[in-house]
Amino acid sequence: MISATIFEAKTNLSQLLKEVQKGKTVTITSGRNKKPVAQLIAIQSQEPKRLGLRETPGFKLPDDFFDPLPDDELDLWDGGGE
Repeated sequence: MISATIFEAKTNLSQLLKEVQKGKTVTITSGRNKKPVAQLIAIQSQEPKRLGLRETPGFKLPDDFFDPLPDDELDLWDGGGE
């Protein structure tokens, strides 16, 4: 963890952000008593997570993939049957 006073953070913001991008945390402290007042941390990727199948070369969903399930299989999903 890196610590910097408010003045140091203003003066060296670009360098501190480079450290944050490397995965480090920067604690910003008040000038006099060096009491922590803020932290700089990396944010997570802003790309939405994609649920489901990834695009895999050669993989194709069967034509009936989205068709309704047969009643006997639906019963299994609902806890009925064996």
